[in-house]
Amino acid sequence: MTAPLKHSASVTVDVALGDRAYDIFIGRDVLASLGERVAALRPGVRTAIVTDRTVARHWLEPAEASLAAAGVPTSRIVVEEGEGSKSYATLTEVSEALIAAKIERNDLVIALGGGVVGDLAGFAAAILRRGVDFVQVPTSLLAQVDSSVGGKTGINSPQGKNLIGAFHQPVLVIADTSVLDTLSPRQFRAGYAEVAKYGILGDEAFFGWLEKNHADIFSGGAGREHAIATSCRAKAGVVSRDERETGERALLNLGHTFGHALEAATGFSDRLFHGEGVSVGMVLAAEFSAKLGMISSDDAGRIARHLAAVGLPTRLQDIAGFTQEGLADADALLALMAQDKKVKRGKLTFILLEAVGRAVIANNVEPEPVRDFLQAKLKA
Repeated sequence: MTAPLKHSASVTVDVALGDRAYDIFIGRDVLASLGERVAALRPGVRTAIVTDRTVARHWLEPAEASLAAAGVPTSRIVVEEGEGSKSYATLTEVSEALIAAKIERNDLVIALGGGVVGDLAGFAAAILRRGVDFVQVPTSLLAQVDSSVGGKTGINSPQGKNLIGAFHQPVLVIADTSVLDTLSPRQFRAGYAEVAKYGILGDEAFFGWLEKNHADIFSGGAGREHAIATSCRAKAGVVSRDERETGERALLNLGHTFGHALEAATGFSDRLFHGEGVSVGMVLAAEFSAKLGMISSDDAGRIARHLAAVGLPTRLQDIAGFTQEGLADADALLALMAQDKKVKRGKLTFILLEAVGRAVIANNVEPEPVRDFLQAKLKA
């Protein structure tokens, strides 16, 4: 934690999944290598880039130019920006466009964008012709450290987040840290919640490093690459040991049971970005753990203080429109949690904390203590 990467140094992280292993290339300006890497990986391949309108303005032409320079033909599919695109309607649009582009089983779909584009394009690839491989080119901090790695793809249902999807691993991830310079401060902060998550759930030393160096990460210093690489190594290790979330991988959902319910309650809108929901969710998970006597109140407070220090929401009352839009209903939030993918036979599963850097899976959590806890937080 004392030797962050230099800007000039790129790093490769391997996701060890046997014959489905793939590399994550991390560094400034590595987007320029997209065409060369795709051509080496799949000689003679055709590609289709799926992106959103905002990303397209900045990075679609550089991506296409890189592919063209390597002799890789490509087509473009541009969707609307935002969580609303993770829908049945947009999935249909993208799937039909891929068919029209004559993308075959031995071709590649390229997801150029943040978590929404990665999830959407990855799921479309998973179901197209019963499975086409895809490449992740994440353009948000959240996507670079979390959603682009591990093969979770999908769309939202009106009843909950990511309830329709498939495990479908990419064959390559290219994380160009220079593209993060075009993110708004709010988007970057939202992604940082997932960086902090890796320290909170399993690496207290990394969390301590983040407490001291977060300003360098936000300003675009060399600590940015170090934080992204450390996060990717952590996730790659977990995914290689538990690809389909039958055990350890569930720990990566720290803050997500609360956070996904809050996203659904706000209509998957820009009132609450995913990373912001995770931030509030991690604080709630820490405070609920403290209420159960699992973690000290000092450790729970340390987590909340750090997330607040970087400008992330940490309380229900920090959510836009909280008092006006009817979030203040513990039963409604609990009903949304009941749709969480980790629910088994109606019993809630939470990722809780024993200390900063030590998360545990808590199965069979009874709803009554959760309801009481939420009611207290809603009144705070």
